[in-house]
Amino acid sequence: MASEIGSATSPVERLEQSLVQKIETGDIELPLLPQAASQVMALASDPAADAAKLSALIHQDQALAAHVLRIANSPAYMPRSPVVSLQHAVAMLGMTLLSEIAFTASLKSGAFKVPGHEDEVRRLWRHSLASGAFAKEVARLRRVNVESAYLCGLLHEIGKPVVLQTATTLAQTHGLSIETLVLQGWIDGYHSRVGTLIAEKWALPKQVATAIQYYDNYDHADSFRQECLLTCTSDRLASHVLTPEEMPDETLRAEPVFAELNLYPNDIDQLLAMKDHVLAIVNALNL
Repeated sequence: MASEIGSATSPVERLEQSLVQKIETGDIELPLLPQAASQVMALASDPAADAAKLSALIHQDQALAAHVLRIANSPAYMPRSPVVSLQHAVAMLGMTLLSEIAFTASLKSGAFKVPGHEDEVRRLWRHSLASGAFAKEVARLRRVNVESAYLCGLLHEIGKPVVLQTATTLAQTHGLSIETLVLQGWIDGYHSRVGTLIAEKWALPKQVATAIQYYDNYDHADSFRQECLLTCTSDRLASHVLTPEEMPDETLRAEPVFAELNLYPNDIDQLLAMKDHVLAIVNALNL
């Protein structure tokens, strides 16, 4: 965790001070929201949008179009017959789900890249995908907005790859190596602050920005507390499914966020029963 500014004695502590200073002053390289993701998000919130506009938008990027068709044909969405065109995908999946797939596919290519740390980035991406998928299930159980919940779950740790990139670049500049546990502590400790900067730069919806900032500290949220609770729940469920050694069943069920959301043990059972479906979505979207 952060050392007090000015009290650092070791090179690694001074490196952490440099990281904190970059975050606090905004002198940190934030990723751009991929153009296709931005356009899909705008289209999804436009009541005048239709399937033809979405298909045309996805068609502008041939790589994205290919990804979307491959995902639409994956076991996660179980098409009765092969999906051969975007128009067919819209008819089968609906605009909302196709928008969600297109946004997710375009996000990965632009915001989740840290050369030299591909395994860690892949782990972060899988956690984000699982959190997004679980967020939808929790939202259905609570009868609240599913699309908004998905964005909160998908983006709640968007700051992590940026902290990873910034810390490793600083270390290379100063000729230092950082122990994995130390680096992980920095990522965990600072990603919400960096995620808040990204939310502002990307002009994300307010509920998503609030969930990014307060999902792990929901009692401090002045608004959108339910979105924060729901995102925290999906984060814990994703951790349990992907890394059960770190979040065993007993630990998961003891998480106070379930009681805060008024979810009972049978509700947790119902959510965990979605494990295979969530993993299928993670595998389908793990481009």
